[in-house]
Amino acid sequence: MDDASIEEMFEGLGPVGIRRMFGGKGIYRDGLIVAIDLADEILLKADAVSAPLFAAAGARQWSYEGKAGKPVLMPYWSIPDEALDDPESLTTWVRLAFEAALRAEAAKPKTPRRRKPDSGL
Repeated sequence: MDDASIEEMFEGLGPVGIRRMFGGKGIYRDGLIVAIDLADEILLKADAVSAPLFAAAGARQWSYEGKAGKPVLMPYWSIPDEALDDPESLTTWVRLAFEAALRAEAAKPKTPRRRKPDSGL
């Protein structure tokens, strides 16, 4: 998907950044990844709070075949079909993805900033 189309999809969330990554694109808001564009499909970030909503709306969770042929589930879900032609509904799903990104960031352990060694001056 071209960058202008992605920006249009996410306009209800505000400006997004788009960066190339692992054969696709990462879509960022305020430095947090909220979605990926993989094989011309936008997949939105979800977590334990929002994933059940995506599942109930008929979205598919992204997975790939890992070692030993076992599927590896990723925290990204397809956009529910009903939202693809409804900008208001799409904005709701995009905001859910951003909320999941905020929760993921808040859950990260805070590492203390390393102090530079005293130069002795």
